[in-house]
Amino acid sequence: MCGITGIYAFNEKGKNHFAYLAEATRALEKRGPDSQGTTTSGRVGLGHQRLSIIDTSERGSQPMSDRTGRYTIIYNGEVYNYRSIKKDLETLGYSFASDTDTEVILYAYIQWGTDFLSRLNGFFGLAIYDAQEQSLLVARDRYGIKPLIYFQDEDKLVFASEMKSLLAYGIPKQIDPMALRLYFQLTYIPASKTIFQHVNKLEPGHFLFVSKGEVENRSFYQLPYHEQPPVEDFQSAKAELKRLLQESVQKRLVSDVPLGSFLSGGIDSSVITAIAAQEVKDFKTFSIGFKDNSYFDETRYAQLVADQYQTDHHVFKLSNNDLLEHVEDIVTYLDEPFADSSAIPVHILSRLTRQEVTVALSGDGADEVFSGYNKHSAWLLSAESNVRNQVVGALKNLWRVLPKSRGNRLWDKTRQLHRFAEILQLDLNNRYWSLATFSEADFLDRLLLETSIVDPIAEGLVSSIESADLNKVLWNDVKMVLSGDMLTKVDMMSMANSLEVRVPFLDHEVVDFAFSLPAHFKARGNSRKIILRESFRDWLPEALYSRPKHGFEVPLNGWFKSELASELDSYVFNRQRIEDQGLFNYITIDQMKKRLYSFDPGDVHIHIWSMYVFQKWWDRYFKG
Repeated sequence: MCGITGIYAFNEKGKNHFAYLAEATRALEKRGPDSQGTTTSGRVGLGHQRLSIIDTSERGSQPMSDRTGRYTIIYNGEVYNYRSIKKDLETLGYSFASDTDTEVILYAYIQWGTDFLSRLNGFFGLAIYDAQEQSLLVARDRYGIKPLIYFQDEDKLVFASEMKSLLAYGIPKQIDPMALRLYFQLTYIPASKTIFQHVNKLEPGHFLFVSKGEVENRSFYQLPYHEQPPVEDFQSAKAELKRLLQESVQKRLVSDVPLGSFLSGGIDSSVITAIAAQEVKDFKTFSIGFKDNSYFDETRYAQLVADQYQTDHHVFKLSNNDLLEHVEDIVTYLDEPFADSSAIPVHILSRLTRQEVTVALSGDGADEVFSGYNKHSAWLLSAESNVRNQVVGALKNLWRVLPKSRGNRLWDKTRQLHRFAEILQLDLNNRYWSLATFSEADFLDRLLLETSIVDPIAEGLVSSIESADLNKVLWNDVKMVLSGDMLTKVDMMSMANSLEVRVPFLDHEVVDFAFSLPAHFKARGNSRKIILRESFRDWLPEALYSRPKHGFEVPLNGWFKSELASELDSYVFNRQRIEDQGLFNYITIDQMKKRLYSFDPGDVHIHIWSMYVFQKWWDRYFKG
C-alpha cells in the first residue's frame, strides 16, 4: 500500500508547481513509510510513498519506468491476478526485472492501452505517463477501495491519494456549500464531491485521460443491475458463492510480509477467517472488545471462530477512556470532515493489528452487497401492505413525542418506529434517501446560513428507484455508502497506521455474481444476508446464527456531558467562533446543546459530533 501524487502542467505557469512535488509527496508518508520517490519529465511530475508488500526489494521502488524510459507509473494498491497477466505478457515477448505487480500493470498499459483496466482484479489508484505522447492516465478501482482526488484549473491538473498532499500545491481552499450540507446529512461527503470547491473525488471505476491539454473523464466499469436476475436456483447459487469467495480470499493471501485478519465475531469476518485459516497455518486474527459496553462486546463469538480454526488470536479489550484517547489522533488525520464515529474503534484496531502484521483481511462490503443493515429490513417491510404498517403509520404522532435514543434499547425502538412511520409516507426515491441520511432537510435549513437544495438523483448520488426491488437499494448503497463512508473509513484509519486492509467481498467477480441473484436470496423480512449465512453454515459455530446483530455505538452522549464538555464549549457552542465563521446559525446550535441535556436527546449526538469534527478540521485547514 502506498500514497501517490502528481501534476500535469498545461503551460509554463503550471510547471512552476513542480516545486511543490517533494512536499506533496512527503505529506503521504504515513501511507508509505518505507521509501519515497519523485520524478519530473516534460509536462508531468510524479511522487510516490511506498509501503512494501510484494517484492520488498529496491526493484519495486517507484516511480517506475519501462526499459525505454517512455512510460512511467506510480501506483497504490494490490492487483491479485498480476501473475496470470504477467504470463500473458511474457507470451507476447515482454520480460520483467522484478516480481512486482507494478511492473506488470505498466506493461499491461503499454500492450492494451486503457482497456487493461478491465483485466485487473484488485484495488488501486494509479497514474501512468507517456513521455512521447505527453499523455497521462489517472485511474481508480471499481468500488473506490483506494482514494484519488484531483484539482484542475487552466494551468494544471494535480491529483493525490489525500487532500493534505493536494493542498501542498497551493490550490484554493473554498468551502463547497452543497458538500457541507451533504456532510451534515450523511456524516460523510460522497463522490464526486469534496469539502472544497473545484476539488473532486475520481469516481470508482473511472479514469482521467489527459492529452494535448484536454482532460477526459471516462468509466471502465459499471456495477451491474438486473431487473430480472438471471440466477434462479438457490442451491447452485450457494455453491458458486462459496467457490468465488474461497478464490477471492486465496488471491488476497499473497504477500511477502506478515498477514492476518480482523475477526469481529460477525458472519462476514468469520467467513473470511474460516477460509483463510484453512490456507495459512497459525493464521493471525484480531478482535477488539469493550470493557464498559458488554452489550456491544462480541469477542466471545470471535473466540469461538478462533478456537474452531486454531488461529493465533489477539483480543484487545478497550475501555471508554481508551476510545477517547484516540479521538484527537483521528480528527487530526482526517482530510475532510468525516463524522462516522465508528472510525474510532477501527483506528484503534488498525494500530494494534499493525504491531503484529502489515496486511489484514476484513469483512467490509458484505453488508452493502448481501444486505446486512437494519435499513434493508425497513425497506422490505415498508413495501408491504398490511395492518402492521397501517397501525405504525397511524401512531406517527405518538412515536414523535416519545423519547428516542440509540443508547437505550426501549428508546431506540421508539426511534426506529418513528423513522419507519415517517418513511411510509414517502415515495421510493425519498424513502431511500431518508434511510441513508441522519438529518432532515428542515434541520439543515435552520443550521446552515447558505442553503443548497440537494436533489440526490439530479446530483447523481442516487440512481432512480422505480420499484421496491431491494437490489436497487443495494446498488445505490455500493455506489454511495460503501465508497463514501465504509471504505473511506477503513482506508483512512488503516493508512494512518501504515496497515494495508484487503476486502475479499469486493472482488469484482463476487460482486457481479451477487447482483445476478434475486433480492429474496439475500433478505426477507428481518432475515438478512441469507445466502451468505447459509453458504457457510457448516463452517461456522452455530452460536453465530442465533445471536442478534448490533453495531457498536461510541459513547458520545456520555463524553459530551463529561470529558469532552469543555472541548464542545470551545469548538461547537462558542457563539463568537460560530458567528465569525459565517457558516452556521448559532441559534440552531444552541438548540442542539439544550437537546443534548434533555430527556429526549434523539440523534442530536450525531449532529454535535459532526459539528465537533468539522470545527477541529476547520482549525487545521484554515488556522494552520
